[in-house]
Amino acid sequence: MKSKDLLPREDAETPEVGMTKKVVNFIGISLLLILFFIPGPAVAGGLFGPPQSLSREDGGLNTAVGYGYHEDKFENDGTYVIRQNQIYSQVAYGGARHLWEVYGRIGIADLEIDDAYRSEVNTTTSSKDDFEENEKFFGTLGAKIFFPLGKSFGVGAFLQGTYFFSGFTDEVSGRLDSSTSSTPYSTELKVKDLWDITSGISVSATVPYGIVLYAGPYLHYSEARVSASHHISGIPLAEEDATLKNKAMLGGYAGISVPLGKGFFLNAEGQYSERFSVGIAVTYAYQNRGR
Repeated sequence: MKSKDLLPREDAETPEVGMTKKVVNFIGISLLLILFFIPGPAVAGGLFGPPQSLSREDGGLNTAVGYGYHEDKFENDGTYVIRQNQIYSQVAYGGARHLWEVYGRIGIADLEIDDAYRSEVNTTTSSKDDFEENEKFFGTLGAKIFFPLGKSFGVGAFLQGTYFFSGFTDEVSGRLDSSTSSTPYSTELKVKDLWDITSGISVSATVPYGIVLYAGPYLHYSEARVSASHHISGIPLAEEDATLKNKAMLGGYAGISVPLGKGFFLNAEGQYSERFSVGIAVTYAYQNRGR
């Protein structure tokens, strides 16, 4: 037998590598199932992303496009489920060795509020129950910092805030009934100054093929002002001007970042507060000139 036959083959797969592949495949499939089949609430403004910057090793610029399905529970006298579909573009600059990053986003999102017009009295009826408005622009600013713990692990923190530049408006009509008459009404409901701020920490693990898995908790606060052009008795959001605030401030998130080659990365993430929310983004890291 030749001596080279006693050497391990370079393409032979060890049990550890095989198990790692299975774990990564399981996590990837689970995230895709969450992305397509589980609606839920979390945070406006897009994904949080891994704690380390996705810029090149020596630092520099990266850009991304992303989509997120967002739900949240807001409350005043009652509780309302708010839904949004968000599309955004991001520009970020990261430091050397992925230790820090600052980023800005611009995007559009629609808005739906379940049961915004549902009457609490039998004498007031409305033409529909839900508030719906088309896309409006929002902006997000954020920063993150990362502390490596060896070659494969690390911990990081982030802070980001989001603001919608214009308000959402919708109209509803109906009738106000009494024992002697029935009067038609029409009013415009406006949701304005919608904003949020979020801070979180996460741990990350880099597994074979440069795949990064991460997870951690976050704190989140959001509010918006609601007003009606004509106050309508029996419909809480239209009875008087109000401020809506998110119900749950503490949540958790987890995600996966997969290098696609040639500077591209695919990021999928799930966020959980009282229910789930999901998003996906594609990032490109630019090569610094002269390197």
